Amino acid sequence: MQLTVDGKTHYLDVEGEMPLLWVLRDELNIKGVKYGCGIAACGACTVHIDGEAVRSCQVAAEDVWGEVTTINGLGSPEAMHAVQAAWAVHQVAQCGYCQSGQMMQAAALLAEVAAPSDVEIDAAMSGNLCRCGTYPRIRAAVKTAAKTLAEG
Repeated sequence: MQLTVDGKTHYLDVEGEMPLLWVLRDELNIKGVKYGCGIAACGACTVHIDGEAVRSCQVAAEDVWGEVTTINGLGSPEAMHAVQAAWAVHQVAQCGYCQSGQMMQAAALLAEVAAPSDVEIDAAMSGNLCRCGTYPRIRAAVKTAAKTLAEG
């Protein structure tokens, strides 16, 4: 099987029904993608497939329809993505476990809605759970990232 992840093409010998999450973590050693619940309820495993935010625990490797982007590929070695930078500015993470999924969900939102309202942010982020309850900081970071992206 061939998968393109974070801009690199990989040739893998895995079972087609293996969840993408385990392909990323166990086969490709991409540990930024987290295992949270395994039932697509928490969002910790969120990645993008062709820009769409998906729960990698529920996508079979054989069903991947395009390029996969993980938190490791969201920014670049030279510069963080606006969402990543905003997360740092607002000190969003406490334990940090859910944050890669949160950032991937936020980046997908901002790719579709340039200046989301509080209601739009809350709706888009509602499936990503944070035990530490940093939701006000997440909302502030999304707004900061939106402004950064608008400024170009």
